[in-house]
Amino acid sequence: MDKNQNILWLGRTLVLWISEVAGLMLMTWFLPGLSINSWETAFIVVTLIGIINAIFWPLLSYYTLPFLVFTFGVGTLLLNGLIIWFISLFVPGITIKDSALVLTPLGIAFINTLVSGVLTIGDEASYYRSVLKRYTERFSKKNHSDKPGIIFLEIDGLAEAVLQSALDNGYMPTLKGWIENGSHKILQWETDLSSQTGASQAGILHGKNQDMPAFRWVEKENDNKLRVSTGLFDAPLLEQRVSDGNGLLAINGASRSNLFSGDALNAIFTYSKLSDLSKFYTRAWYFFYSNPYNFARTIVLLVWDILLEIASRFRQWRKNIQPRMSRSILYLVVRATANVFLREITTSTIIGDIFTGRADAVYATYVGYDEIAHHSGTKDSDAFYALKQLDKQFLLLNDARKSASRPYHFVILSDHGQSNGATFKQRYGVTLEGLVRKLIPKDLKIYYEFDTNEDHFSQVITYPIADGKRWISERRENAIKGSKEFTGNIRQSIERQETKWIKEKRENAVKSSKEFTGNIWQSLDKDDKISERLAKFNEALKIPVKPREKPITHKEADVTVLASGNLGLIYFKKWENRMTFEEINAVFPELIPGLIQHEGIGFIMVRSSKEGPLIIGSKGVYYLKDDRIEGENPLKGFGKNAALHLKRTDSFKYVPDILVNSLYDAQRNEVAAFEELIGSHGGLGGEQSKPFLLYPSSWNLEKEEIIGAEKLHSVLKSKLNELWLTTENL
Repeated sequence: MDKNQNILWLGRTLVLWISEVAGLMLMTWFLPGLSINSWETAFIVVTLIGIINAIFWPLLSYYTLPFLVFTFGVGTLLLNGLIIWFISLFVPGITIKDSALVLTPLGIAFINTLVSGVLTIGDEASYYRSVLKRYTERFSKKNHSDKPGIIFLEIDGLAEAVLQSALDNGYMPTLKGWIENGSHKILQWETDLSSQTGASQAGILHGKNQDMPAFRWVEKENDNKLRVSTGLFDAPLLEQRVSDGNGLLAINGASRSNLFSGDALNAIFTYSKLSDLSKFYTRAWYFFYSNPYNFARTIVLLVWDILLEIASRFRQWRKNIQPRMSRSILYLVVRATANVFLREITTSTIIGDIFTGRADAVYATYVGYDEIAHHSGTKDSDAFYALKQLDKQFLLLNDARKSASRPYHFVILSDHGQSNGATFKQRYGVTLEGLVRKLIPKDLKIYYEFDTNEDHFSQVITYPIADGKRWISERRENAIKGSKEFTGNIRQSIERQETKWIKEKRENAVKSSKEFTGNIWQSLDKDDKISERLAKFNEALKIPVKPREKPITHKEADVTVLASGNLGLIYFKKWENRMTFEEINAVFPELIPGLIQHEGIGFIMVRSSKEGPLIIGSKGVYYLKDDRIEGENPLKGFGKNAALHLKRTDSFKYVPDILVNSLYDAQRNEVAAFEELIGSHGGLGGEQSKPFLLYPSSWNLEKEEIIGAEKLHSVLKSKLNELWLTTENL
């Protein structure tokens, strides 16, 4: 650090110190448990907090790390409060107790975050650098290695075209700098038909995504089980299906904030491993908790993101931005969690991986952009703001790499893109389920799952709750059944043993009760007003009350209609096997014609017992078996590999009886999602199937055509092996 930088650092530190003193005095006005008698005392307290944190916090957080991790960071507020309380024992004039023990550290973190943000204009990462450099030497000597590692950073849902727009408009200067200095290049790759995280990450991390037709699907051979990629009990099972033990991260790898683990033993916030608490704790957490205000700062940023979302809603309403959707109160928390909390946690743990140097390969997912693009649109200012904040994380990670104990290379990629557009319901006033309901007999029960404002990330939160409710419900039903059987047996036993005396007493009691109530009614009849009121009341009771309809469950339904973006899946559960085109026409003669003639439907896929898989549009049929087209090609505009993807999906065990893909408007580059999401992915059409790979230029992938997530896995795996083999031969 040169002389000018030293002066700048000292100046910023002084401003921050004065701000914290002023903030501490201000907090005494509205925190009932905090009392400071003078400015001098506040100066002393802030100084001592800084000294104690600088000397003791690294050691304290190191030994209390399990407590901090399993209290999800709340423990840091408690420890900070205890430090201030400890200071109050020796410094006269300060008292802290009750809720102030937690709120005071939170307030100091707010001031720290606010002032640091103002002071680091043009130097965004300086807030973190002091934290990073503190620990560099400690780990560099211990784990020094010349073997290069790879850090894979996935931006969930970012299409290559949107990335290019973000680069061109200055939202991602770090990545643009890598490209301009020649260290990295961009390649567009193509997803499978199911352009969503479940299928893509299974393919990228494990090299297999067979039999995963969508985000959620029905497995007829497994008693019509409804399977969900983010189901608390489903995700581990799905990983077992696709894993051969040789995933992308199998050799000394680490998984951070992913859906699947890639066979990494070291996993944090990896959904398929959430049920195993032993996978949740790792020393990599230390780099998040090594700063006493990191957690509190994250909470402040989380609240700020909630305020930004509220402002965004007002902005879209005021400017009448279309298409737009109604966003729930729950989404405020979901967005902030995805865009801030998981982002900060993920970056900090990757820094831990880089500094310790123990992991040969790290794969991490940032979900914030995907979450915001779902609700605000793929190119909304909110979405670009998320990318701008994410670029700062890459700058921070790049700084950490420069001080690492071993060389690390960065690979930035996305698992799929998103396609914009008003939803199917917004365009036509009916959902896919509603359309199907009109075309089949009315007595059939339909279960559907897509008519909500929940996107796939929020279902990461809601599905575990739903799974828990289902588990409790099943146990309760079994308990009730057992209880009824038990009490029934008791009742029968009592009735058999009931004596004549008991029967007589019961009959006399009933007779007395009738006489008593009869006398009451006679008394009431003498009062005409009461009698009239009772008559009116009795008349009112005769009005039929329509009972509240109980929602049809998947288990009760005859037909299940699901959606994954603009991809729809229709299952007829009474048929054990996949219904053929001929069977569907015979049983539901109006269904297929009604679907393909609807202007919001691009095409459907069914299987004919005679002709094999058929792609049917309003004006033509594509016979996939022999690549024959009658009339107009229903796949026109959906990409040159559309038929290839559909052939593969047709071979899946759990392909629906009818697969439905919405329209794709090539002029407007829009689809009509069956889910209530503005930015969507899951089927064919637009940017959703066109993600990107930002790779080291030395990989020479310019001429590589990557079609499908399994192919991308093969490419990444081979490059890892080449890198490590080359290093070993040096």
